[in-house]
Formats: sequence, structure tokens, C-alpha cells
Amino acid sequence: MTPAQVRAASAIQSALAGLGLAAGQPEPGSYLVRLEGQRKLATMTWLIVGAHSLLVEAFFCRQPDEDHARFYRFLLERNGRMYGVHFAVDRQGDVYLVGRLPLASVTADEIDRVLGCVLTYSDENFNPALSIGFASSIRKEWAWRRKRGESLANLRAFAQFAGPAPGEAGPSPSS
Repeated sequence: MTPAQVRAASAIQSALAGLGLAAGQPEPGSYLVRLEGQRKLATMTWLIVGAHSLLVEAFFCRQPDEDHARFYRFLLERNGRMYGVHFAVDRQGDVYLVGRLPLASVTADEIDRVLGCVLTYSDENFNPALSIGFASSIRKEWAWRRKRGESLANLRAFAQFAGPAPGEAGPSPSS
């Protein structure tokens, strides 16, 4: 590793320790961090020190089942207001948060800021994105769980469109 890469790796390790975040490190300069959210329960985030920049990459969700244009437009409209990372898609249409930082800008404070952005963007946009791109699947899952008496707790955010039809009894309070 070059001196710049060593400094960046040290800053990442310092930031992760200061934030109380454990990270897998499959090879020197590569860190896999689990960020705990409220809506999206976990966002797995790679920090990879390259020759000239730090790659930040986090899986957001798989390609949408439906309403592709509206789904991707929703994400693209957010990109202009984001710091450090942006929404991007791979060849399959799966969505990631991706960013690159020059190694000279990698400090513990900047890692804290970028990881905070990844968590915020992932958590705040997850349910709205799912509501657009996976509405039919969510409705089916709601109905299936309801029929079987399964918990609806992790689907509550989608009750406005996936829940019972007007006049139909809703789920029990313990669901």
C-alpha cells in the first residue's frame, strides 16, 4: 500500500472504532460495514481503498418488479440533493448507493459523514421506493400473512395501500 492508502485505511479504522462499528476486512484496505437502520434494517456498506480514491458502495434494493420509470425517476430526483454518494444501478437494474472520495479527503470525520449519508439515504428512501417498485408484491405478502395470521409488523409502513379495503376488518392489534 502507498502512504496515501495507508493514511486512508488508518482514518477508516479510526472512524469505525470511534463510531463503535465492527467491520469485516477480507483484505487490506477493504471494509464491509453493517449500518443499522429504522426502515431498512441493515445497509451493508463497502469501503474500499483504491490507488487514488476510496470507493463507497452499499446495496439498496434489487431491481423493481413494476413501475420502473417512476421508481428510477424517484431515485434520480434525489441524487441532486445527496452528498458523497448517489443512487446507481447495475446491469440487472439492482440499486446501490455509490460514491468515490479522493484519498486525500479521507479522514475519520469524512468517513463518519459519508456513512451517515449512506444510512440516511438508504433508510429515508427505502419504504417510498418499495411502495413504487414493489406495490403488488407487498399487497400479496400482506394478504398472505393476514390469511395465515402472521405478523404484519414489518409491513406497517405500507398499510395505506396494502392493508384491508375500506369496510374490511383490519389486522388485530397484536399483528
